[in-house]
Amino acid sequence: MLQVLISAIAGYAFGAVWYMVLAKKWVAATGIEVDENGKPVDTSPLPFIVAFISALVVAGMMRHIFVMAGIDTVGKGLTTGLGLGLFVAAPWIVNNVMFGDRDRSLIWIDGGYAAGGCAVIGLVLALF
Repeated sequence: MLQVLISAIAGYAFGAVWYMVLAKKWVAATGIEVDENGKPVDTSPLPFIVAFISALVVAGMMRHIFVMAGIDTVGKGLTTGLGLGLFVAAPWIVNNVMFGDRDRSLIWIDGGYAAGGCAVIGLVLALF
């Protein structure tokens, strides 16, 4: 269970850095209301809490997959995590963006987070 928690924290931290770097582009693409300083008006902690719980769910399922598939090296963990992000999570994000008629740059921003976050989680899981 500790490896799931640590890998979830690592995936969440990756997301924090990813979205800090892409914050202006992401806010513009989502159309979130901002104040005169460009900061989002709604500062509820709920999205951050949900994001961490989601990282725990992803890390837990990835651990299960890794155990069942015998993924036991850092290279396998990293590439399997990346593959899950690119070929399982990201296509759903593409669907949501396209059907929601949202700014297509979100495909790259949010899809990149899914791919990178899963890769980081896979890497950390494999370290244990």
